[in-house]
Amino acid sequence: MKILKEITPLSEKDCFYIVDRHKTEFNFPIHQHHECELNFIEGGKGARRVVGDSIEEIGEYELTLIAGQDLEHTWEQGNCTSPEIREITIQFSPELFPEVILAKNQFSAVRRMLRRAEHGLTFSIHAILRVYSILDTLSHQDDRFEQFLLFLKIINTLAEANDSEGRVLASSSFARTVRSEESRRISKVKAFIDVHYAEPVRLETLAGLAGMTPTAFSRFFRRNTGSTVTEYIVEIRLGNAARMLVDSAASISEICYSCGFNNLSNFNRTFKARKGSTPREFRALFKKNKVIV
Repeated sequence: MKILKEITPLSEKDCFYIVDRHKTEFNFPIHQHHECELNFIEGGKGARRVVGDSIEEIGEYELTLIAGQDLEHTWEQGNCTSPEIREITIQFSPELFPEVILAKNQFSAVRRMLRRAEHGLTFSIHAILRVYSILDTLSHQDDRFEQFLLFLKIINTLAEANDSEGRVLASSSFARTVRSEESRRISKVKAFIDVHYAEPVRLETLAGLAGMTPTAFSRFFRRNTGSTVTEYIVEIRLGNAARMLVDSAASISEICYSCGFNNLSNFNRTFKARKGSTPREFRALFKKNKVIV
């Protein structure tokens, strides 16, 4: 059993592919694809968004950008009872914005957004309202060059809203993304945690790697990552546990201890608090949505 590898309709001759559909239910299984995807949903309140190890119920309006190659995702029915759902999906190749373009000053905000979107990036209602009319116009625009200009306007508008109104979804250990644009000290510490997360990780050891006292390092880490050292280690452990739940047949108990948790009850409780479902429910969700390919 493998997760569906979607072959998108995007042509090599097109900058992007767009489809504007009206439907009554969500029924596409969890899937992966190489292309980036911007997905807008109207009237889908109660549906569940699954992006990597993030599972959340969406509101009336939804806009999510997925730029992580092969990052598993889907929207499933959940508690949605709406008889009229509108979904606009835009798919584009990662090569549409090559590094030589993203390195330019004018594309710095787009570069930051696409990097964050490697984990899946969902936008606030305020950001959605700023691009709603452009999305609506784009889906009905016949002139292809004008279409492309509107597409760029959407990307730029979202990039400007990214830092304050965009929220990352999947954990880095689940999404298997390569970190970039971090300080050398933070990168060195995170690389150590990536290797040793299943072991007891002492604050003094991490502080030593950064060449700082434990107290100064704790403040430095939180200021640069937005989370405490303990919170970050737990996130890495949970991300790896979620990946094992999807990719392996190991028991939940085996996964618990192999990912650095020393208590099964605490593992189950922490997983549910952070992921919104128990490890057993999380594994069942992915199994239910898998298809033979």
